[in-house]
This record gives sequence, structure tokens and C-alpha cells, in this order.
Amino acid sequence: MNKLRVGIVGTGWVSDEYIKAFGQNDHVVISAIVGTTLQKAQQKIDLYNIQDAVAYDDYDSFIERSDVDIVTILTPNYLHAEQAIKAANAKKHIVIEKPLATSWEDMKKIQSAVHNNGVKTIVGFVLRFHPLFEIAKSMVSDGTVGAPFYAEFDYMHSIDDSYSCYKWSINKETAGSILQVGGCHAVDGLRWFMQKEAVAVTALSGRYRNDFEQDTTHVLLVKYEDGTMGKVCGSYDNNSPYIYNLKLFGEKGTIINNKVWSENRFPGQEDWIEIPIITPDSGEVETHPFPPLVDHFVDSIVNNSKCIIDVDEAMKTFEIIEAADRSAIAGGVPISLPLKD
Repeated sequence: MNKLRVGIVGTGWVSDEYIKAFGQNDHVVISAIVGTTLQKAQQKIDLYNIQDAVAYDDYDSFIERSDVDIVTILTPNYLHAEQAIKAANAKKHIVIEKPLATSWEDMKKIQSAVHNNGVKTIVGFVLRFHPLFEIAKSMVSDGTVGAPFYAEFDYMHSIDDSYSCYKWSINKETAGSILQVGGCHAVDGLRWFMQKEAVAVTALSGRYRNDFEQDTTHVLLVKYEDGTMGKVCGSYDNNSPYIYNLKLFGEKGTIINNKVWSENRFPGQEDWIEIPIITPDSGEVETHPFPPLVDHFVDSIVNNSKCIIDVDEAMKTFEIIEAADRSAIAGGVPISLPLKD
């Protein structure tokens, strides 16, 4: 079969991971890179010796190409909506780095454009493919831990001006809320393991640094249809290295990050069993599983199969975030799901 042709939009650090991931897949070829300047786009092409790829500094000129099948949107958050809608209308399959957009209204517009044009999508919740997530998932399903009645996920990342995204992250209009920007990884982790529909969200937020326009710490509680619960903390206020916590409390055992307690599975257990694995909060982005994310998406196109993190699935994660943001603004008033608007 002919190879799928990929356009990479954006030349920041995450573009390197997608370029390497697509480069390992036998079903695709990178045919174009779009940067804010031709020089930046060409530098990526030269760095990875991408044969026959064309550099662009104008998205509209790029999206008109008939020989691009997949558009990979890796630009600052405030550009996602316009670029994704244009890609959908051009009948391109789309990879969208999180968040989908900086507002709930724009996310719904993206979803409509995708449905209207029948294109495949994947949203960059790469942790779903992390080995620790996969091991924890198996321990839930095989009875080591069992179905969680309560779970906690934390995303705490004290970004500063040493990060290239800092300048637009401190502004709500260009970045979105802290939960949309980074905390979405924790909210999506909660959804991935609870595997049920939320019926209400209650949240509080605060701001404990002066350089951000938006609140920088959010704590939210999620109630599910069967009465089980989850909690998420998303923060940019912590004075520490990056923290990503995964805590699952099941009917037969407990997982706290890479430590397991399950007397059901390990009779006579006297101490936590530690899984020897790189955890999601290692800070080493190069260890994040971009290749399996890309492979899964390409496979969904080649075989016309369901993608586990398409726009519809991601919208359920961002619906919880939208409810949490609304609840926090209202001082902790519970917000019922699904949202009515």
C-alpha cells in the first residue's frame, strides 16, 4: 500500500518526539514541516535527514497540499482550534497535542468539524501508553487490585521562564486553564482507570504565584454514577521537581505509583512490592511512549479501527475539566455532568 504522508506543524521540543516516532513506522513518511519561519522548519528537516520533505512557514499554504494525509498539530494551545478545524475541512486525519483548545466552545467546534468530515483523530494523552499505566491496567483487570472505588491523580509542574512555552502559558487566553494545559494528563489518567461516566464535579482553585493570570492550583473531586470517587490536583505552584502521582484503591489491592499491595495476589505479603520501571514523573520526556501512540493512530487509519483517544474520547476528559473550572469560579458549587452547554 502507499504510505501515509505526514505534515508536522510546529518545531518545539515535542516535534522531535513525533518526528522520531513517525520515522519508526513503516506505513508513513514525513512530507512537510511547518514552522514559524522557513529556517526553523528546514532545520528540523536537516536535523533528521527527512528525504523529500518540504519546509513551510505558512499553515494555509501547507494545508492546501493534496499529498498530506495526516496533520500533526504541535503548536501553542491558542492555535489548535483554527488549525484543527482547517485540517478537518481539508479531509486530513489529525494528531492534536493536548489540550484540544483553550475554550470549551472551540473544542466543540473541533468535534463538529471532525464529525462533519469523517476524519480520524488522536489527542496526545501519551501516558495511556506508558508501561506503568499498562501494568496497572492489567492489575485492575486480573484481580490483583480489582475495580477501583477511589483513585487519585496529581500533575504538579513548577514551570518557569526556562521553558519555551512559558511566555504563552502565563496568559489564560493563549494557554487556557492550568487543568487544560497540564492537569489534563491527571484528569485523563483518572478517566482511563475508572472507566465509567462522571455525574458531578466539585472544585476549588487558588493562585500562589504572581506571574500567571489564571489560578495555578486546582483540586477537584469527581463523583461517578455508581457512587465511587476520584480526586485530581493540578498545580504550577509546587516548589519541587515534576510530580505525577497515580493512586488506585481497589477492592482487592492498592497501587501507589510503582508500588503494589495485594494480599489477594501475594499471600503473606509484608511490604510493598516495587515495580522496577521509569515512572511518568521522571522528567525524561524522551521516555514517554510517543512511538506506540503514533503506531496506534496509524493502525486506526490503515485498518479503519477505533482510536482509544480520539476527539470524542478526549472531549469527555475536557468536559470534566470544564466542569471543574466552572465549579472553581463559582466557589466550589457542584457541576452536574453531562454539561448542558
